[in-house]
Amino acid sequence: MPKILITRPLPENVVAEARRHFDVEVRSETLPLTAEEKARALAGFDGVLATLGDTFDASFFDGTPRCRIIANFGVGYNHIDAEAACAAGVAVSNTPGAVTDATADIAITLMLMTCRRAGEGERLVRSGDWPGWHPTQLLGMHVTGKTLGVVGMGRIGKAIAQRAAMGFGMKVVFYNRSAVTDLPFEATRLDRLEEVLGAADVVVLAVPATPQTHHLIDTAALAAMQRHACLVNISRGDVVDEAELIDALRQGRIAGAGLDVYEFEPKVPRALRDMENVTLLPHLGTSTLEVREDMGRMAVANLVAFFEDGAPLNPV
Repeated sequence: MPKILITRPLPENVVAEARRHFDVEVRSETLPLTAEEKARALAGFDGVLATLGDTFDASFFDGTPRCRIIANFGVGYNHIDAEAACAAGVAVSNTPGAVTDATADIAITLMLMTCRRAGEGERLVRSGDWPGWHPTQLLGMHVTGKTLGVVGMGRIGKAIAQRAAMGFGMKVVFYNRSAVTDLPFEATRLDRLEEVLGAADVVVLAVPATPQTHHLIDTAALAAMQRHACLVNISRGDVVDEAELIDALRQGRIAGAGLDVYEFEPKVPRALRDMENVTLLPHLGTSTLEVREDMGRMAVANLVAFFEDGAPLNPV
């Protein structure tokens, strides 16, 4: 029976499903693997069910690891050097689909909280200093009928756009490297990223983390946005040049930001934490029990398929 390491505590029914098929060790620590633990994982187990923060760069695949597959718990796998893993004979899989709706919901949450200044209002009430309602208090941006710019029209981008178009009557423009067809709502693909940024009242980032998307939102991109616009990021933190975002917010070049991910996560700059026009969430994109169970079962299914048929269901 293959020996599997699960690197973080997972929902009980996911672990139970894994134990039906494998000799399983579950690491009790909730923080990412240390370098020593990563080396042990590849040398001492036939498969590893890893997740965000368990960084396996090329150096860990030197030699001939015992591990034959890293089943990633999550869609994004930029923390794993998949090319180096493949060269060492280690398959890598992920869990697409399971996270789509929950992540789209968080994007809409951030959009509403930032545009309607909900975080600022909640802090005001909690402080005990709320003086009561008056006509010009915490005036935000009405999102209904505004323009949403989606950067990355994959599964998650489409789900976000559908919620915005059908739920709030928003006009949708988007930037995507390839053509997108059969959308169940009206949307316009623009040829240049800057066109989308300039047209949108709210910009949502839904691209994968790749070398090509690193700092995709930089000084020039932020300069293309309208001054009243808000930026929402539910993709990966390093898609945004965080220092440039802070400068743009400080200088009033954009109106606000809603962030669920951070460039140097879990470190969040004090400058962002001190800004009232920024909504900050602790990477809640997939944080529901049902979704985490679905992700776990998909990761286990990838392991089962690999050891039974030689290939995971969702290779990367």
